[in-house]
Amino acid sequence: MGALSVFEHTNGQLARLCEVVGVDPDAPIELLRDLLGPTGSRRLSEPPAWPSDIADDHTPVEFSVAYNRAEPPSLRILGEALGAPPGARANLSAAHRLLRAQAHRSGLSTSRLDRVRNVFATDAPQGEFALWFSLVFRARRRPEFKVYFNPEVKGIAQAPQLVAEALHRLGVGASYRTMLDHAVRPGELGRRDRLTFFALDLYDEPQARVKLYLSHHEAEVQDIARAAGVVDGVDPDALAEFCATAGGDTRVFDRRPLVASYTLTEGADQPVGYSLYVPIRSYVHDDQEARDRVASLLDRHGFDGAAVDRAITAVTRRPLRAGVGLIAHVSLRLGAPRPGVTVYLSSEAYQVSPPLPRQAPVIPAPATGSAARTAALT
Repeated sequence: MGALSVFEHTNGQLARLCEVVGVDPDAPIELLRDLLGPTGSRRLSEPPAWPSDIADDHTPVEFSVAYNRAEPPSLRILGEALGAPPGARANLSAAHRLLRAQAHRSGLSTSRLDRVRNVFATDAPQGEFALWFSLVFRARRRPEFKVYFNPEVKGIAQAPQLVAEALHRLGVGASYRTMLDHAVRPGELGRRDRLTFFALDLYDEPQARVKLYLSHHEAEVQDIARAAGVVDGVDPDALAEFCATAGGDTRVFDRRPLVASYTLTEGADQPVGYSLYVPIRSYVHDDQEARDRVASLLDRHGFDGAAVDRAITAVTRRPLRAGVGLIAHVSLRLGAPRPGVTVYLSSEAYQVSPPLPRQAPVIPAPATGSAARTAALT
């Protein structure tokens, strides 16, 4: 593998994933080349050019397959453009160059982006990233682009104000305030509940979204159910079941945090869509265990559980027992515009993480009082 370049390795994975989901590979491969830029020619025998937070081994791209209820699966690349040489400011400059090039080449709409761009502008970016890209490919459709700003790019303390200003400029401030009232645990904004991503679709259509992501550190299922209740139609039992399957015996998600996203639209006083992302790699022993849980989730939500095997085989041929992290996240999408389940796959271009120690089973404490009476009746 070390003789391959970053582009050669990820290009092979992408071409096979395109075949799995029925997407013409030409546009995805061209965009992957543009996204990687000079980094793409770097040999995998060399260390990563930059400690990108896209993936645990610092590969600057991640793949995902979205299984949708009303249409065929779609393929996505999450990526970070890197400067030459890479650095916090250089990477941000590279991201903006890529945006300008794609706006011209692909006819992207940057009208909403232009309204908020300077809110997140800084000469000294902080945090894990400044600007990431999502490229989505559907059968017989043009590629779709989304950008992710880092709300903490000027520091954790300023994140709520930056997001409030950006959403005010986009006319969705009311739904943001409603979201914060329900989604954040009292006194935990900027502590255990962090504003993680501010995302914009780069096209002018009614379904173009503004999405805001919250990371819930040390969260329990009841915290998630309460937070999701701000969105009409979200079934807290479905969320609880999803967490229980993805997290196994986990009661408190105290390794990597659960992440929730809220879709905000103009004219609405509350969010209209919700997704929950479980970092499954932190709550399994190995990727075989992750695969089995994901297959169960797909079956439970009306998809073919074996479909994940085709996506896995497109990315790797290694034994799933040999490592953990290939399946990085699994998410449940509820509400508009495309409910379903998404599986996130790491390229593992540089490294395969060893399996995690097995966790001892959780033994519930003896029930007392009203809890004992409830237990006796169920």
